[in-house]
Amino acid sequence: MSENSVLSCEKKSGDILDHEVSLEEVDQEDKRNTNVERSLKSRHMSMIALGGTIGTGLFISTSVPLNEAGPVNSLIAYIFIASVVYSVAQSLGEMATYIPIAGSFTVFTSRFISPSLGAASGWLYWFCWAIGFAIELSIIGQIIEYWTSAVPNAAWIAIFFVLLTVANLFPVKYYGEIEFWISSIKVITIMGWILYALIMVCGGGKYGAFGFRYWKNPGPWGDGILVDNKNTGRFLGWFSSLINAIFSYQGTELVGVLAGECENPRKTVPSAIKKVFYRIVIFFILSIFFMGLLVPYNDPKLNSDSSYIASSPFVIAIQNSGTPVLPGIMNAVILTTIISAGNSDIYIASRTLYALANDNLAPRIFTLTINGIPYYSVLFSSLWGLLGYLSLSAKGLVGFNWLVNISATSGLFAWVFISFSHIRFIKGLKLKGIDRSEELPFVASGMPIYAWYSVAVITFLIFFQGYAVFVGSFSVADFFAAYISNIFFVILFVFFQFVWFKNTKLLIPLEEMDLKTGIMPFSNLKNTNSDKQKIEKLWNIIA
Repeated sequence: MSENSVLSCEKKSGDILDHEVSLEEVDQEDKRNTNVERSLKSRHMSMIALGGTIGTGLFISTSVPLNEAGPVNSLIAYIFIASVVYSVAQSLGEMATYIPIAGSFTVFTSRFISPSLGAASGWLYWFCWAIGFAIELSIIGQIIEYWTSAVPNAAWIAIFFVLLTVANLFPVKYYGEIEFWISSIKVITIMGWILYALIMVCGGGKYGAFGFRYWKNPGPWGDGILVDNKNTGRFLGWFSSLINAIFSYQGTELVGVLAGECENPRKTVPSAIKKVFYRIVIFFILSIFFMGLLVPYNDPKLNSDSSYIASSPFVIAIQNSGTPVLPGIMNAVILTTIISAGNSDIYIASRTLYALANDNLAPRIFTLTINGIPYYSVLFSSLWGLLGYLSLSAKGLVGFNWLVNISATSGLFAWVFISFSHIRFIKGLKLKGIDRSEELPFVASGMPIYAWYSVAVITFLIFFQGYAVFVGSFSVADFFAAYISNIFFVILFVFFQFVWFKNTKLLIPLEEMDLKTGIMPFSNLKNTNSDKQKIEKLWNIIA
């Protein structure tokens, strides 16, 4: 049966569809609602989400948990947060395959929980990625200084602002292809580094076998946060690693943003969810493990501020192993990573803004597209990248750091609402008599218990991620800097709940939940054996 063959759903009491629906009809309906093109293939989906997560959080920021918590505590923290990531990915996969629309999980929050919560979390998520673009632009020049400082950072910000903005105005298939190859470079680099680290640990370097020497001296547990009680300090160091792990894993939800623009979401999204989770966990956990074997937690270079990449555990491990050429190559890869991240920042921010506008939560002009590209959403989102210039002055840097704090913690809100939306989604389906195992293309495992688990963990972290403010002398300025995203979210929620949606209920009744708009019905389509599909299958195995 061809891909455009008729998909049928039997009419039952409480069924969402009571007539036959063709994939062409579904796609036409989706175009009327979203007006974006379904051009992303499975290999694009997997690698974009994978590449969007593997960035500075892994290459640079892992120096903090290694320094504060030590090799074992940081490893435990990353494994623990991986269990939360799995739950969030499963929840998103089930909803996004059933209702594959652009900016899906922000829409799910509005439909399944509350319009005001959906609006608040959606705008916060958009701001996270829009400011992320400014952050990446401010970093590019610092990395290039490794080779030359002839061009000022201000010029690099302008150059890459224009290049990346223009790149996002091309059809999404080009974005997918570019990100596929850039992400491939990241993946190959990490695989190569892990192999290199294994060789060094086993004695392939000029300093002999590293083994577990650094787990013995200075030890497996870091000094932690410096407080009077050493055990308390180590616990706080481990807790700090949890926060860093969450920030590093952010981006695994990108499959939900991409769902509205992939060719066959019923097949592509579940496949991408599984691939991305397992590869990210393997790459992150193996990287953390080998970092702890090659870099002692008290290595002074972990706190270096001589250059942006000087504190990268990847680079320090190479330096400690005595390989002279690789640090420069690693720097080039990190530069590629930052450019890729900036490209993704615009894409994700523009699609999130586009989804908000489609739900009448942003000006309607942001729904307008040309050749499937939401031009106005792209241009407006990219403009925020110019805030990167704030980082060039001492006075502007204070405000810029506040914006960075908002960006850093906004992903927590996205995760908690993905999980809670799924809990409500399951209840809504049950109320309408819809069997998840029979009528959904992808069924998440361990639900809803697993979703409640992630809601509990993430909610706790949202409230206590700024714990360092309460250690030692309390500072109002530090408190606001740590919790500005929480404050920003509350302001947005109050505005939408009591001003914008003043006549709506705080929680949507289950019987009023919209489980119809944008649905992609389940079917038992058979694949044809065309050469094109064989090539795609090969790519799916590789990517």
